[in-house]
Amino acid sequence: MTTGVSSAKSPFNASTERVERVLCFTAHPDDIDFGAAGTIAAWTAAGVQVSYCIMTDGDAGGFDPAHRDEIIEMRAEEQRRAAALVGVTDIHYLHERDGYLEPTHEVIKQVVKLIREIRPDVVLAMHPERNWDRIQKSHPDHLAVGETITRAVYPAVENPFAYPELAEAGLEAYKLPWLWLFAGPESRENHFVDVTDHVDAKLAAIRIHASQHPDIEGMERTVRGMLARNGERGGLPAGTSAECFHVVSVNGTSTIAGF
Repeated sequence: MTTGVSSAKSPFNASTERVERVLCFTAHPDDIDFGAAGTIAAWTAAGVQVSYCIMTDGDAGGFDPAHRDEIIEMRAEEQRRAAALVGVTDIHYLHERDGYLEPTHEVIKQVVKLIREIRPDVVLAMHPERNWDRIQKSHPDHLAVGETITRAVYPAVENPFAYPELAEAGLEAYKLPWLWLFAGPESRENHFVDVTDHVDAKLAAIRIHASQHPDIEGMERTVRGMLARNGERGGLPAGTSAECFHVVSVNGTSTIAGF
């Protein structure tokens, strides 16, 4: 299955690359729906297997003090329902504390384990670089996701001597083809996915996270505007909605072992 409209800078040729399994890492429930639910809906509609890994429980989210005792369960249920709307049922949690996520070896090892288990064609994650134009995209947990995943993807996932207990347990080293990052600086974006046919599914998924959005109508206007602007920035036809990514070739035709 192919997805995307590549800019001149993108290493990913959407007309030739095949994607069958995708593993997505985010910090909190709802991050993936804001960042990539349209692309994910397109993937699953084409038969791609997509899995989520939410690295914290989102326990510091929300606005209503009355929800404190139940916020973890509430957000997990919101994420389950939102994921189902875009064709995803496989959801993993690392249960880190919201606001305290760090790229420790304990966390990196869990990520390496999951990547080796699923062996995806694409790992999709939040960007490790801060977005100064829209700093809300760069919650410290978001940046920690990006750094954790980047460290895991290279070299640990493909190094049989990194976390050797994983290989001893039967989880062999794996060379990941592609890393897709979102929510980073616009200057890094090199790949735009036409999600025009999946905007309604994306917005429906975001609406499920009602505990996080006191102004649903304002949120929808903002998201629609961002998607339209992405289409313009990506050079897509007028009226196109798009999601944008920084795509990195981790192991491709130009890769030399060890470099």
